[in-house]
Amino acid sequence: MGFKCGIVGLPNVGKSTLFNALTSTAAAAAANYPFCTIEPNIGQVPVPDPRLHKLAAIAGSKQILPTQLSFVDIAGLVRGASQGEGLGNQFLANIREVDAIIHVLRCFEDDDITHVEGVIDPVADAETVETELMLADIDSLTKRQSGLERRVRGQDKDAKAIMALVERLLAVLEAGKPARTVKACDDDEQKMINDLQLLTSKAVLYVCNVSEDDAAEGNDMSRRVAARAAEENALSVIISAALEAEIAQLDDAEEQKAFLEDLGLGETGLGRVIRAGYDLLHLITFFTVGPKEARAWTVRQSTKAPQAAGVIHTDFEKGFIRSETISYSDYIEYNGEGGARDHGKMRLEGKDYIVADGDVLHFRFAN
Repeated sequence: MGFKCGIVGLPNVGKSTLFNALTSTAAAAAANYPFCTIEPNIGQVPVPDPRLHKLAAIAGSKQILPTQLSFVDIAGLVRGASQGEGLGNQFLANIREVDAIIHVLRCFEDDDITHVEGVIDPVADAETVETELMLADIDSLTKRQSGLERRVRGQDKDAKAIMALVERLLAVLEAGKPARTVKACDDDEQKMINDLQLLTSKAVLYVCNVSEDDAAEGNDMSRRVAARAAEENALSVIISAALEAEIAQLDDAEEQKAFLEDLGLGETGLGRVIRAGYDLLHLITFFTVGPKEARAWTVRQSTKAPQAAGVIHTDFEKGFIRSETISYSDYIEYNGEGGARDHGKMRLEGKDYIVADGDVLHFRFAN
């Protein structure tokens, strides 16, 4: 199961620099002109999780395989994108394919780097992008209405329910609010919302790109963004993309740690973005551990054991019998699978078991 976070924003706010730092690659060319990124670049980023190394040490695992998130660097958006301005159509198509939006906002002054709007105002930038996404959603829903009207006249019960939802969503969007502010009444309605594939229904993380000097505490601009995020029930993090690019060039983990400590930072921006991304997408991690490898896997919260097994291999889900389950804390406390079993801390869980974050699982399945 892959999870994609799309990095978006106006041109020249640091999207590609952040992408390069996150993926430790130069796959996305970072340059001082709009539309430098034309095709979306995708980077697989290992998720740092100290628990995995502790599990591997106990089990004597030969390989350590962290779980991964995909980051997609998407071409910069400009005002009028919903009407095809700039690379608007391509931008909107690319953004539909991601699970969450990482919205990079420029929160630094630099006379050498131009700003497409001519003024540094991250909140206004956020509103520009949000407006274009809302206009695109309004256009999409309006087009759907005509087809639904014919079905409603034909007494199609499902069409009536969808039409009512479309009308409710349009009212919210036309009032200047994103679709994600509409709360589904139940799981069926949430599925209908998901099926509409609205751009503004996606979870958003605001990334405040600050100067190196402001990397630890942020500045007035990043605080304004944080206030906006709080109003929207969204999240925001502070990152210096330029600083992250420097850190990415350091291969040695201890050297990275010392560099961060000198700057008063406890972790890299990658760690903060991934943790916030997990919160946005409601993700958890479970582990499979043995002498050959210790591996982390990502699933959504409330995932049941058979579906978690299916992330490893579809045959595991089809033939699922039960899972041998040990919590992370018990695995550590009792020094591995044998100790946990001897102390009655290994449980056999069935098809209705909801996987918990940190579970160490071994699936039994029929061939």
